[in-house]
Amino acid sequence: MSSPESNPAAQPREREIEKDAGTTANRGEAAQGGGAGKRLLLVYAALLVALVVVGGLAISLGSVRLPLGQVWRIVLEPVLPWIEPDWRPARAAIVFDSRMPRVVGGVLVGAALALSGAIAQLVTGNPLADPYLLGVSEGAGFAVSLTIVLGIGAGAVGLPLVAFLGGLTALLIVLAVSGRSGSVTTLVLGGLAVGQVAFAMTSFVLHAFGTGDQAKQVMFWISGGLGAVRWESLPVPAAVLALGLIAAAASGRWMNVLHSGDDAAAALGINARVFRTCCLIAISLLAGTAVSVAGGIVFVGLLVPHAATFLVGSEAHRLLPVSALLGAVFLVLADLVARLVVAPSELPVGVLTALVGGPVFLVMLRRRRRIA
Repeated sequence: MSSPESNPAAQPREREIEKDAGTTANRGEAAQGGGAGKRLLLVYAALLVALVVVGGLAISLGSVRLPLGQVWRIVLEPVLPWIEPDWRPARAAIVFDSRMPRVVGGVLVGAALALSGAIAQLVTGNPLADPYLLGVSEGAGFAVSLTIVLGIGAGAVGLPLVAFLGGLTALLIVLAVSGRSGSVTTLVLGGLAVGQVAFAMTSFVLHAFGTGDQAKQVMFWISGGLGAVRWESLPVPAAVLALGLIAAAASGRWMNVLHSGDDAAAALGINARVFRTCCLIAISLLAGTAVSVAGGIVFVGLLVPHAATFLVGSEAHRLLPVSALLGAVFLVLADLVARLVVAPSELPVGVLTALVGGPVFLVMLRRRRRIA
């Protein structure tokens, strides 16, 4: 029996079949890519709608409840001149001076924590990594606490800088402990140790030198909350988040490679240790400014990237922006619930995220144990 190679008449038919198969495969890949693109657009649209709805509710609900329609008219009146003001000036003051800064702060802080957590998980290869495991947030919190207790007037611009320097100092200590190898395990263990030391130093400063009012301010940083957010404290975090998103978009491909392992990075000519260090510095900037605005809000940087991975996968160019947007929605919603659950009092949002995130974290650990 002759083979196709020995039968000239069969060869064109074989080529035609191979061509058709290749065309079908390419169409399948294109369809798959198109489906993924549509899913991504749907996720973006859903999250943006959720952010608008949750943000509107967060401005509307509180000790003084405002009609949602009136809230949007108050918000849009400065840019839509045909809207006639039919509300008391006090209501506009509540919207613009109290609740809107809080919502915008929640968007910035939630996005920064979720983005930094997603970067940490990508570059360390540890799905349980977040900025707190690296000691950055505790270092930033200690620096801010020390500034408050010493009575140094850092101001709206200086306080985020102090927090960043504190977080960067903690990060540099972790990098020094990890040594030249840059082992992920050593980084995580070093971050845990530095975080515990920074937390202990914060407690020592509070009890040894703090007054009653200073103790309340320090407790704000420890618990985490958005109640003290004002417009003047937001430009720096907004700039930092914008730079973080731009840097993440530019280096997402390298993060994907590093997530596959240092050997894969080396095969493509990427210095894994240097690139990981640059990413950790970016985490320091994002987490440090988030702590400076809202204190130590826990579990956002750990849990939100996992939810984003479930929605769009683990590719950095999709995961990072979706994590940031989902983190913004999550924190604004959490802050709204924290304000309403014990009204007229207010529960620190960091306490609520800990109450929700702790059990979820235990479930994640149990699932990983079963998989292992």
